[in-house]
Amino acid sequence: MERGGCVYILTNLNHTVLYIGVTSELYFRIIEHREKKYPNSFTAKYNCYKLIYYEQFFEIEEAIAKEKQLKNWKRQWKINLINEHNPNWDDLFLNLE
Repeated sequence: MERGGCVYILTNLNHTVLYIGVTSELYFRIIEHREKKYPNSFTAKYNCYKLIYYEQFFEIEEAIAKEKQLKNWKRQWKINLINEHNPNWDDLFLNLE
């Protein structure tokens, strides 16, 4: 049986950096980012901890495909996507279970 997954976007406090990732365990992955489990990672270096967008998929391969698609998008397209789903750029992690 295939495992589901999520594609997600993180930003920093000033919303100047966008990070796109994919995971099968969103809640635990975001905790890793927040706790800087990997101190030399991009998200640790640029203080990306705020979850501003995520999309769930039934299969991890779908999430990976969406991640690749988003990484090829222009920055403004990503901002438009975030604004469409989260216009205040609220930290969505606070609502995850």
